[in-house]
Amino acid sequence: MRYLPLLLLLFLSSTTFSQTKAISVADIWQNYVFSGDGVSGFNFLQDGSSFARLESNKVISYDLKSGNRSGVLVDGADLTAAGFPGAIQSYQLSTDESQLLLATGTEQLFRRSSQSFFYVYNLKSKQLTPVFNDKKHRLATLDPTGKRVAFVVDNNIWIKELANGKMTQVTSDGETNKVINGASDWVYEEEFSFSRAIHWSPDGSYLAYLKFDESAVKEFTYTDFHNGMYPEYNTFKYPKVGEENSTVSLHAYAVKSGKTKDLVTVNTSPEDEWHYLPRVQWTTKGDQLTAQRMNRHQNKLELLLFELTEDRQSTLLKEENKYYVDVHDNLTFLPNGKEFIWTSEKTGYNHVYLHEMKKGMSSQITSGDWEVTDFYGLHDGNLYFQAAKNSPMRREVYIKSLKGRDLPRPLAAQPGVSSAQFSDTYDYFVLTHSTINSPSTVTVMDGAGDAVRQIVDNMELQQKMKTYGYQPVEFFDFKTEEGTTLNGYMIKPGNMRDGQEHPLLMHVYGGPGSQQVMDNWRGQNMAWFQMLVQQGFVVAVVDNRGTGARGELMKKQTYLTLGKQETEDQISAAKYLGELDYIDKDKIGIFGWSYGGFMALHGILQGNDVFAAAISVAPVTNWKWYDSIYTERYMRTYAENKDGYDKNSPIHYADRLKGDLLLVHGMGDDNVHFQHTAEMANALIMNNKQFDTYFYPNRNHGIYGGPTRQHLYTKMTNFLLESIGPGVKKEKMELQIVPSDN
Repeated sequence: MRYLPLLLLLFLSSTTFSQTKAISVADIWQNYVFSGDGVSGFNFLQDGSSFARLESNKVISYDLKSGNRSGVLVDGADLTAAGFPGAIQSYQLSTDESQLLLATGTEQLFRRSSQSFFYVYNLKSKQLTPVFNDKKHRLATLDPTGKRVAFVVDNNIWIKELANGKMTQVTSDGETNKVINGASDWVYEEEFSFSRAIHWSPDGSYLAYLKFDESAVKEFTYTDFHNGMYPEYNTFKYPKVGEENSTVSLHAYAVKSGKTKDLVTVNTSPEDEWHYLPRVQWTTKGDQLTAQRMNRHQNKLELLLFELTEDRQSTLLKEENKYYVDVHDNLTFLPNGKEFIWTSEKTGYNHVYLHEMKKGMSSQITSGDWEVTDFYGLHDGNLYFQAAKNSPMRREVYIKSLKGRDLPRPLAAQPGVSSAQFSDTYDYFVLTHSTINSPSTVTVMDGAGDAVRQIVDNMELQQKMKTYGYQPVEFFDFKTEEGTTLNGYMIKPGNMRDGQEHPLLMHVYGGPGSQQVMDNWRGQNMAWFQMLVQQGFVVAVVDNRGTGARGELMKKQTYLTLGKQETEDQISAAKYLGELDYIDKDKIGIFGWSYGGFMALHGILQGNDVFAAAISVAPVTNWKWYDSIYTERYMRTYAENKDGYDKNSPIHYADRLKGDLLLVHGMGDDNVHFQHTAEMANALIMNNKQFDTYFYPNRNHGIYGGPTRQHLYTKMTNFLLESIGPGVKKEKMELQIVPSDN
């Protein structure tokens, strides 16, 4: 009888764990068991009480309040007889909602660029008009009158009259790897976050466009392997640190006269102060165009106004920062044509300002030791915005009068992260909300912030989380040796016992302005973390110095030394966590991708007495090999800041490797080139350091396609289990000094 309690305990434990289904890599990356529901192709309609969405190859309109279907705007299946070649992959409504611009056969080019076949569907006549039959084209855009569509093909801009099919070629000097009209070059697309460089005026009388002369930009080539006799070579213009960028110019084409006005050109010579044109935007008037221009260091910005009728140029705003100025999309012109909204960090936190166009005077609308994180718009004298007001780890949605003394009033302020999409009338908004422990819900809200109807509840995913035994994520903070309080979160195994030590995996990104420690749903990586927790790991994430929503000083103190403070903080975090009684301090690993891969390398090399294993995916290994805009924003050029580059490059610490390292890269990575990993591998080899490496032919920075992610995450899981997994005996290797020939 004395064995009964033990047998009963074993029975109960077995029963408990049998109710929890084991998570597998296939569940995450093959069957996508933990992918939540969302709302695809959602657009408010002008009446303010209905919306359209893309589903099952149809664009369908719905009533906001009831959720009932109002009608099918277009069914892709009905268009095949008219020559439509396939599925509707995206759509745009014309300003008057009389026409739909449909895209099909979409082919991804780079991160934000693609080419497709476009068609215009007239909702009244049911007529379908191809934009350009000969080949795939880019960036098709209806003018506000609905009479014309502009598009880019072969780096040139064309306009098509929908009534008679007349084609007008706006530019003719476009040429691959030389001149681009109407679309951005690679580095603008990646670092200024846009590919479209054509902009219709509000009345459709002008088409503004950017021209990129990239003739002087050096080329980069990567290799694809597709079972041919010879591989394919992909060559494109990629400006690296200190190298020549495109010369960029702004133009305005007058539709009626067919004449083009040349407005401004930047980067015409090394002596040119102004180097970039990161944003172009029309005011509320049909002949007033604005452009933002910046110097190469990106610490000066001017907002220019071009009054086309008067052929007059003026400066609306100047901003200068001792570090850098962040480019944003919050410029909003008031209907009165005299004022505009702008956001700035000039007080140390990002806030909203009202500027007068003629007098140049400004007033601060929001204030405090918190950040406005998104600006939604202006309506009827009220501002609508998102802010991290209650905590840098949360986001709320607010309303505030533009010129009153009232405090911001929350429209959605429940714990977690809330974001909003407002109707044109601002009578309703769609609220997306999640916490780190609960997946996203999507709810229709009225203008007062009261729920009208839930569109997505993700109850099925929540039930799966219970079935698979998701463990709750806990937030924590601690103070580093340097004195900074850092935020983190942690996931612990559900069957922890007193006195039992667990291996720890730290996940890191850490780049400027980024955040991983937020109270929002973390998606697929969270499922993998939960799988590792089932295997006996503790998983933790810490946001280091340089990350966002805590003011300019926190974000910009890594200026000129990317990697230094971040590495110090991650090592400090590992030491803090390693002292907890349930963490095995000899089994701490670190995993990161891209900037996080850079950080993982620094961790295993500079923190070789703390980290026993590291997984570095698609890492930057020396900033001098990365692109000009991103790197120089934070580091200036290599010639100006050699110590900052060299002292914070993992390449120069290869001799310090003691633990286990898995180095992974896609060979078709157009962003962080395979060159980074090749050079890192060479440095490790020359220092006689053993490491594991996985390379993925033809895969880009995201390393995906078919079973690729499943393959990668299987390797990473096995690497961790074999290196620092529960039951693995881990002894610190003594550092061996090996003479280097490099």
